Amino acid sequence: MRVLFCIAGLVMSLPAISVPAMAEKLTIARIYSDPDLNGPSPRALKLAPDGSRVTFLRGREDDQNQLDLWVFDVATMTARRLVDSTALGKAPELSDAEKARRERERIAQLHGIVSFRWSPDSKKILFGVGERLWLYDFDAKPGADIRALTPAGLDVIDAQVSPKGRYVSFVSRQNLYTVDLETGKNYQLTRDGKGPIHNAEAEFVAQEEMDRATGYWWAPDDSLIAFERYDESGVDEIKRNEVYADRTETVSQRYPAAGRPNVAVRLGLVRPRDMRARWIELGTRPGKVGDVDLARVSWLPDASALTFQRETRDQQTLDLVSVDAGSLHERTLLTETSRTWINLNDDLRFLKHDDAFVWASEQSGHKHLYVVGLDGKQRRALTQGDWDVDKVLALDEKNGTVYFTSGRDDPLQQQVYAVRLDGSDGASPRRISAGEGWHEAEFGENAEAYVDTYSDPKTPPQVSLRKPDGSLVAWIEPNTLKEGHPYWPYRESLIEPEFGSLPGEDGQSLLYRLYKPADFDAKKKYPVFMTYYGGPGRQYVNRAWGNHFEQYMAQHGYVVFALDNRGSPRRGRAFSDAIFRQLGKAEVADQLTGIAWLKQQRYVDGEHIGVFGWSYGGYMTLMLLSKGSDQIAAGVAVAPVTDWTLYDTHYTERYLDTPQRNPQGYELSNAFHWLDGMKAHLLLVHGMADDNVLFANSTKLMADLQNRGTQFRLMTYPGGKHGLSTPAMRKHVYTLISSYFDEMLKPRH
Repeated sequence: MRVLFCIAGLVMSLPAISVPAMAEKLTIARIYSDPDLNGPSPRALKLAPDGSRVTFLRGREDDQNQLDLWVFDVATMTARRLVDSTALGKAPELSDAEKARRERERIAQLHGIVSFRWSPDSKKILFGVGERLWLYDFDAKPGADIRALTPAGLDVIDAQVSPKGRYVSFVSRQNLYTVDLETGKNYQLTRDGKGPIHNAEAEFVAQEEMDRATGYWWAPDDSLIAFERYDESGVDEIKRNEVYADRTETVSQRYPAAGRPNVAVRLGLVRPRDMRARWIELGTRPGKVGDVDLARVSWLPDASALTFQRETRDQQTLDLVSVDAGSLHERTLLTETSRTWINLNDDLRFLKHDDAFVWASEQSGHKHLYVVGLDGKQRRALTQGDWDVDKVLALDEKNGTVYFTSGRDDPLQQQVYAVRLDGSDGASPRRISAGEGWHEAEFGENAEAYVDTYSDPKTPPQVSLRKPDGSLVAWIEPNTLKEGHPYWPYRESLIEPEFGSLPGEDGQSLLYRLYKPADFDAKKKYPVFMTYYGGPGRQYVNRAWGNHFEQYMAQHGYVVFALDNRGSPRRGRAFSDAIFRQLGKAEVADQLTGIAWLKQQRYVDGEHIGVFGWSYGGYMTLMLLSKGSDQIAAGVAVAPVTDWTLYDTHYTERYLDTPQRNPQGYELSNAFHWLDGMKAHLLLVHGMADDNVLFANSTKLMADLQNRGTQFRLMTYPGGKHGLSTPAMRKHVYTLISSYFDEMLKPRH
């Protein structure tokens, strides 16, 4: 389960801005119209392997969801559109597999060019339009610089350029293919992909819950491809109706619900022109299909071996296993254990000039980096302290430096840091990013430069190219808030948030963000719009360019409040593990602590507090209205989980174990156990084609509330997936939410 949107903030106090009487305020129609209010914000930024260019995707002014491919030339310091996605013809209807894949990656609303890959020689770029593959060649003559690699009508997903640039690979109709770029010849490497058998694809829970989007991995020398083969025949097949405006489709979906069977996974090795696969032993116990998960696969730099990370179903044990590429001999390099659960990451980095690797572990109670030898022995800690590493950005072995992001100095900021590979400065890594806000960084392969995307509550995302020491090379997109910027008409209405912390019931601090309403008068009392995600794995409050709907609500007379409860990341395991084996307890207690604090503020109308959440946040709304109806006037729940036995294995069992082993935990975590307490007003919203949090969650809730005689309001969206991602749906649902709270929270005189 992934959060659908992020909101940003910092723990500090800022003065409320008094909005001029004539300042133009945001409207919901404008928030979800073109051009994008955030300005020309590039996405999917990537440095060419040789550092000569930076490529990115950018939405068009007339359609922010139609993405074109752009390039910034470092030598000339200029940017230009490289490929106009509309010039390659009208994209055909996407296959069901590609639609599902984009839904998993939360890009279902995007079209045009949604992803691309550089060739290793920095001369070519592979990209898709619709499901057709194209290659852009910088060395080709104008007019011949773009060529199609696959014919129209061929369903293509997960296209890659091999590490040495000899091949392009892709998945089509559940099988793996390669294209020899020199000869143009196609090779089909697997042939049994059909029905429940999928080759080189990541299964549903890998995409949705493990942050693993691919199902195959090239050896660094192009000699071999490791690929996943999964069989979902043992997974329960559910029949669900996807209701659209003009039709109803009955969909058969293999959905691994909590406590039920997972897919059976195999890991194979195949040569790029040969369909004869060799199979690797994953360690599944005889007769115990789906009792381990294939979490990650990585190759050693010299291609002599690959490693895979094997996770037990209870997610309390993770093995890093090395496999010799020739003999397939296996040995376990290390084993991680946890009394609660292990968080997966992508931070494994092998050293090229030493028999060792960089490994991330939470063994100390915080996520830190370590150097471990190929003999499995830990050599040294690279970082240490009461703070968490977010992710490794780059390993510069030549200069003995590891780059990473962290909230070390402030958990509500994300900054870029450097630490020596010898571990000499692990307790005090060097911060290289500037600006008190949120940085997303993308390093080049040689770690000689990085692309920095920075924002704060009053600064839209700005993109720059920087040296490893943080010094500026060039602005790629300064995105200055000046006349002509889409947000310029609303600049005077921008309200800066206040930040602070509250003590939780167990003594740990709870960080919050608060917007005071436009034209704030301390002598008046204002209704509260309270919003959250609340679930594990996603930080909601951080210091970045904010959420426009929250800004809208503050501009229209609400105190807007958000708080990160226990279970949230980046605060150490003591903070996150409070939810283990029972959901909706610690999280709800913390949010009620926030409500109690709000009621103590003289400017808050304590009788008119409304709560809103989406996905896990929708679940939180149901739990808050059931456990704290006397403190809350009304709530909105969008796409909520209501019964955790209906949600998928990997996410749910991580926190609750299986229903068979923890029946009481499931009972107390399900919303239905607490519905007797729901007295406050509820608006329930759900897309009628949601394949993530199934619509059955809401239909089951509807029936239960009706049987209880509990009145509620309902809005459903024909064809709506989990994110209700079309502009029309977004405009409608947020207009609905704002109107609902206006009715419920603003007293009539």
